[in-house]
Amino acid sequence: MSLLLSILSILVIAEFVVGNFANVFIALVNGIDWVKGKKLSCTDGILTALAVSRIGLLGSALLNWYATVYNRAFYSSEVRIIVHVFWVVSNHCSLWLAVSLSILYLLKIANFSSVFFLHLKWKAKRVVLMILMGSLVFLACHLPVMMLDLKMRMNDNEGNITWVTNLRHIARLTNMTVFMIVHIIPFTMSLMALLLLLFSMWKHLKKMQLSGNGSQDVSMKVHVRAMQTVISFLSLFIVFFLAEITTIWNSNSWKINSVHMIFQVVGLLYSSCHSLILIWGNKKLRQGIVLLLLQLRCWLKERK
Repeated sequence: MSLLLSILSILVIAEFVVGNFANVFIALVNGIDWVKGKKLSCTDGILTALAVSRIGLLGSALLNWYATVYNRAFYSSEVRIIVHVFWVVSNHCSLWLAVSLSILYLLKIANFSSVFFLHLKWKAKRVVLMILMGSLVFLACHLPVMMLDLKMRMNDNEGNITWVTNLRHIARLTNMTVFMIVHIIPFTMSLMALLLLLFSMWKHLKKMQLSGNGSQDVSMKVHVRAMQTVISFLSLFIVFFLAEITTIWNSNSWKINSVHMIFQVVGLLYSSCHSLILIWGNKKLRQGIVLLLLQLRCWLKERK
């Protein structure tokens, strides 16, 4: 168990460092542009807010790992509640900002002749803002249920009275149900955005083939890049979702078990890896990271 714990702790730290490097880089690049007076696009604004929320998400996850595994005395009831509330809020922001990014890609890139879609395309910023504002309803539903489950699991000193035990099971089941609902809805929205992007790309490809202009035009490349970004988000989100569901179900009071720990580590892949993919999918960020790596390489050569 001690060897497994050491390996998992190293992985948690590695995910924290890699994820924060990517998120801080995104926030700095866009923040510097904003300070210089450059107007940030809607995409850059979402990416910056997403990076900040991911920093908070990774920080709360690392603090929770340290407190539950290494220093339980630090984890008083008040601190535990604050950390979990902060995790829920940052996770909510991270999830819905990523969904908004998928919707924004759809509205900016896809081409449909529908009057309704063209209206949404013209009002893309307002649509994204409405999605983010509407998501607060899910947050308002999730927080009370999570806190009820949390308090029930903290009150182990009440013994194994039948009605208390049943109430704990109900609280945990309710928390899991609400967690599934508030995550499946945004997942479905991103999946629909992906399918519509795929359909738009298929229509464009068919049109290009009929006109004899080939398929490797700018629009095709933009479609492909956007789809790759959305697919990566959905794939990592599925991993995160399954890991969190398993963690909630296997969290027997606050006892540490290997299954719980392994799935916590797996769930962190979503927050750390997706930000790297976002850098790769954004031209400005991709150029910035290449320039940074070149400068780092030159600095290392000079040091030698």
